[in-house]
Amino acid sequence: MTGSKFTISVLFAAILAALVLAMLGRPAICQCGFVDLWGQVGPQQSQMMADWYSPSHIVHGFVFYLMLRLLFPAMREERRFQVALGIEAAWEAAENTPWIIDRYREATAALGYSGDSILNSVSDILMMAAGYWLARRLPVWVSVALVVALELVALVAVRDNLTLNVWMLLFPTDFIRDWQAGA
Repeated sequence: MTGSKFTISVLFAAILAALVLAMLGRPAICQCGFVDLWGQVGPQQSQMMADWYSPSHIVHGFVFYLMLRLLFPAMREERRFQVALGIEAAWEAAENTPWIIDRYREATAALGYSGDSILNSVSDILMMAAGYWLARRLPVWVSVALVVALELVALVAVRDNLTLNVWMLLFPTDFIRDWQAGA
């Protein structure tokens, strides 16, 4: 895929997701009135450009690359990337619906979670695109090492990562929720 097709695909997905999120009533930026590069753990975390969950979106890119390559080997790479963008953009919209926001609050340690700002969601889409791009270019062993490192860093830093996030959404576990809350 050429650089311009890559860029156009990413911009299209980001703009479409931003429009859907705006229709869902999500704020463009943090309602605190300012923008930071990094959202600290707490109520403003998913309101800034990036946060401790940004690495999980990079991991999404690696996972989407692998799964789409395995499931659709004959599909053109450009199309697989566009499918990955579509999945990520759809997740960003779904993640910011009241049902998922409430699910995070009741099933995980994210008690004060109120959803993402549009800025954060667009950044998450860009993070996934970066992960996909890296997955295409790095040797498999480096990709695996990077995914493990990203998961471990988030686990150590905030007691959460993509693996636990998915687990807790699907199979809420008191032991994990208590550990995440520091109990």
